[in-house]
Amino acid sequence: MSKLTDPLKRILIGRALRSDRLGETLLPKRIALPVFASDPLSSVAYAPGEVLLVLSIAGVSAYHFSPWIAVAVVVLMFTVVASYRQNVHAYPSGGGDYEVANTNLGPKAGLTVASALLVDYVLTVAVSIASGVENLGSAIPFVVEHKVSCAIGIIVLLTLMNLRGVKESGKLFAIPTYIFVAGVFIMIVWGAYRGLVLDDTMRAPTADLEIKPEAQGLAGFALVFLLLRAFSSGCAALTGVEAISNGVPAFRKPKSRNAATTLLFMGALAVTMFCGIIGLAIATDVRMAENPAHDLIQNGTPVGSGYVQNPVISQVAAAVFGDGTFFFVVLAAATALVLFLAANTAYNGFPLLGSILAQDRYLPRQLHTRGDRLAFSNGIVLLAGAAILLVWVYGADSTKLIQLYIVGVFVSFTLSQTGMVRHWNRHLATERDPAKRRHMVRSRAINAFGAFFTGLVLVVVLGTKFTHGAWVALLGMVIFYGTMTAIRKHYDRVADEIAAPDEPTDDTVRPSRVHSIVLVSKVHRPTLRAVAYAKLMRSDRLEAVSINVDPAETKALKAEWDRRGINVPLKILDSPYREITRPIIEYVKSLRRESPRDAVSVIIPEYVVGHWWEHLLHNQSALRLKGRLLFTPGVMVTSVPYQLQSSEAAKARAKKRQDWNAPGAVRRGPVNERPKESSTKA
Repeated sequence: MSKLTDPLKRILIGRALRSDRLGETLLPKRIALPVFASDPLSSVAYAPGEVLLVLSIAGVSAYHFSPWIAVAVVVLMFTVVASYRQNVHAYPSGGGDYEVANTNLGPKAGLTVASALLVDYVLTVAVSIASGVENLGSAIPFVVEHKVSCAIGIIVLLTLMNLRGVKESGKLFAIPTYIFVAGVFIMIVWGAYRGLVLDDTMRAPTADLEIKPEAQGLAGFALVFLLLRAFSSGCAALTGVEAISNGVPAFRKPKSRNAATTLLFMGALAVTMFCGIIGLAIATDVRMAENPAHDLIQNGTPVGSGYVQNPVISQVAAAVFGDGTFFFVVLAAATALVLFLAANTAYNGFPLLGSILAQDRYLPRQLHTRGDRLAFSNGIVLLAGAAILLVWVYGADSTKLIQLYIVGVFVSFTLSQTGMVRHWNRHLATERDPAKRRHMVRSRAINAFGAFFTGLVLVVVLGTKFTHGAWVALLGMVIFYGTMTAIRKHYDRVADEIAAPDEPTDDTVRPSRVHSIVLVSKVHRPTLRAVAYAKLMRSDRLEAVSINVDPAETKALKAEWDRRGINVPLKILDSPYREITRPIIEYVKSLRRESPRDAVSVIIPEYVVGHWWEHLLHNQSALRLKGRLLFTPGVMVTSVPYQLQSSEAAKARAKKRQDWNAPGAVRRGPVNERPKESSTKA
């Protein structure tokens, strides 16, 4: 099937790249920012709305707490950014939180961080795509009516774009991300100018609606719990920050400095946009409710199930620019697109982390290798499959999915920063240079504060979101942890079992004799070729074996064998139940019991065919027999191929594929004719 799908694969993801071209896929800062930071940058499209949704439980009067919640999110963001700037300098290899925790806190802590990050990456794709579909659906009703199908289709498209390679996908994603950032900043500046300088009255489309509070007059612990829940929802703005520390190897040199600079830019942009949208939402009287059909009141009656609650960012844009204006349409389109592309943070983080975990034998080794386009293709496909499953189960509902969100990322934040504190303690114990010690003490203080603050937020998130769906994320972490632990135990067990000992064993001692068996069904060309090959093996004993299923056919076989004078003894095994595999297996085992130190070589003639459907018509008995013989110690199986005429057609197709050029390849020229780049550049 791989031969049949290869031309389609080349069209979709492009021609294969040589391993020595890996350096060409490294990213400059201007591309790395949208590739690795599109998730926290795009979260401003839904994080402010999540804050207002939670506060609406207490009514509009609780909205005046939103600026203070925004300040807390800003402090947390800069704390995390400052902490991760220490990480990328100390651990530039790309392990990120996993490497920090694994090195400084031990394998169990490292595996906990890895489990948390893998869950969070899957949720990043699901939440971003679901939120983007809902934003797009406010303008295109078809998308809302088929939002699960649309969400799955977008995930598939995004997967194909990433399979083409990180640099190409980065170029595709850079333009809409920068348009979105520019649009939000223009909206903030223009809104501030209209409100502060021109003293214009800007009103959101929902400004005239009233909110029916679910709980009135909250005070004391109930109010504190509500504010903490609103804060934990606003912390969605921090998801994806850790992706830069995981993706340091993808940056151009100097890798650590470029990654640290990108982190700083990302933090500054994200908090500015988050605070600006919160401020404009309050200034324009945006109204949001968790259950808008019943809790939003218009002229004394609920708005009803037909009401569509638009995101905060689109309501603010309508108030600042005017509904339907050019800037409003551009920002709405850029917002929907950047939410789709925000999942790209996970598409870069998940496969890279999966590769590192596979190298450490916690995940299947297939995740460690790069695909045709030098991307970790298996990890990309695995991430897409998990996200599609999550979107399908939750009906692409971002409100439900976001309740599962951010638990994993704060687990990794806390353990990573705790590991960094131990990292600096270990280095301070041996460092004697005063200047370096001062730098380490400052870095330790930053990481210590980050560990304390993110640990506190983790407690808040678990306490406020556990019953709202966070338990699902925790369950996913436990499943990942258990699976990876089991995989590591399996790999360790196999490694111990196959390790070559220093002293001689049965595996290194030459067998006493070799007993070769050629399986025969009829006397034809494949059989004659297999017998000729078996004679070259110079076995101590050689015989042909056939199964007596039909007495007439067996009699004809013996007569033909004798007529041709084939000087190899033919042994007939009776099969009263017309089985083929079992008599051969029992005969081989009997040979092993008689002479345990002998090696038994089973030689099987096989047809080589050229069409997939021909495989269903031939070689089935041989496949079953080989599968059974693999479990028999001391038995070697050899296939002697005989090429049928149809195999020539397969060879022709293979040659045609080899000569086929990907779109644009003729313009570039064949690989072996391209001029080699000079080893030194001006």
